[in-house]
Amino acid sequence: MGRIYIVEDAVEGYLTKQCEQKVVPVTGLLLGQSSTQREYVVMATRTPQREESAASGGNSLDKEWVTEHARQVSRMLPGGLSVLGVFIITDNDAKDTLTTLRQLVFAVENLISTERLWNSAEDVSDRVVLHVNPKTRKTLCRTFDVKDPKSVAKPADWKYQSGVCSSWSTVSCCLSVDVLVPLPDNTTATEDTDKCLKEGLRGWARRLESAVCLIDGRRPAADSELAGGQKRNARPTYTAQLLITSDERRLTDVVQRCGGSVSVRGAVYSTAYLHSNKPKARLAEKLLKRDAVSTVTTRAQMVLEELLTSGGASEGSSRDKHQREQFCLPHRVFCPVEASGPVCVCDYHFSDEGPSEVIDRLKEMLDMDAAEKDLDTRRETPAEVWERDAADEPTVETAEALQSKRNYFGAAMATTVALLATAASMLYLNDV
Repeated sequence: MGRIYIVEDAVEGYLTKQCEQKVVPVTGLLLGQSSTQREYVVMATRTPQREESAASGGNSLDKEWVTEHARQVSRMLPGGLSVLGVFIITDNDAKDTLTTLRQLVFAVENLISTERLWNSAEDVSDRVVLHVNPKTRKTLCRTFDVKDPKSVAKPADWKYQSGVCSSWSTVSCCLSVDVLVPLPDNTTATEDTDKCLKEGLRGWARRLESAVCLIDGRRPAADSELAGGQKRNARPTYTAQLLITSDERRLTDVVQRCGGSVSVRGAVYSTAYLHSNKPKARLAEKLLKRDAVSTVTTRAQMVLEELLTSGGASEGSSRDKHQREQFCLPHRVFCPVEASGPVCVCDYHFSDEGPSEVIDRLKEMLDMDAAEKDLDTRRETPAEVWERDAADEPTVETAEALQSKRNYFGAAMATTVALLATAASMLYLNDV
């Protein structure tokens, strides 16, 4: 027997609505949570139509466009939610379409996996593909093992059910972040900068992976069940703490020549959702840590992508005479999905944006009709750029003494950056 997919009723209604579209084929993503026993699909979202494609009236599939959409959507999913697979709505023969679906689901997984900074070797590697005939409304559900390039389609059960996530648990925490990443001498090389950023954040992710996780003030046994996990219509919430020991941080310190540095400091809100089928403490800890890594990485990449494309300072930044620039990282905004339950998706709100930009992105990326009142902006406090007085700057002698040290990654570089207030997220960029 193949894998079982428990699907929220709202997904059936959404797919039915897409069957009524005049433009075919319609492709999209299936979002939810994987477990060893079954999969839970809580959302579906179509691929936005590309402007060039709409203008030309073409109906051919654009694999690159579909995969980029999946990458953007993956960034908007908190802990416990992921892209489970793809769907296509077309009147072409289902078996003939399997080849296209196979190519899409492998391409989607390959791109999304490049942004993961954790080891996913033990994760469920089956991804689902769904074919829907818009005329007969018949569906064909198959899975592929994306870790096996020679994987063939396997049958799977697609079962609709109401209130799939109505009793899911929520685990959340506020995490202090202090990451220093060295940059190469040639900071104009986009690929080198991206690589250094990922490597630096990957080291932080490894430290976080070994951090102690307290849930409601205690450290539960890894195999213990979270209380309330099986109560129907209950929505248990837990407050967690992630504690990184200083000893583990010192073990990763190295000496490395560089042309500058990126320092990410502040606090982020991390959250994870857990299915109601006897969730374990181990799962809660894993999903929460992954969400913390994902949200920090996403924000840092968003700011650096904008910086590298603009070629200089942007709005909301401040540069001092020692070539140290501060950037406000976007803060996280949550919005509940249409299905019943506590599950939310998220977006990243820059300081110069209004709620309408968030609402527009939710519509474009997730096809959600959200209103301003649906947006939860209380979880994080937006960062502010702090202007420093001249009296606070290092003296000439101090600056000269630090000049030779700035070429090396270690404690000396950290002294050149001011600390931030809590509940704010900032990115510092230092040029040597």
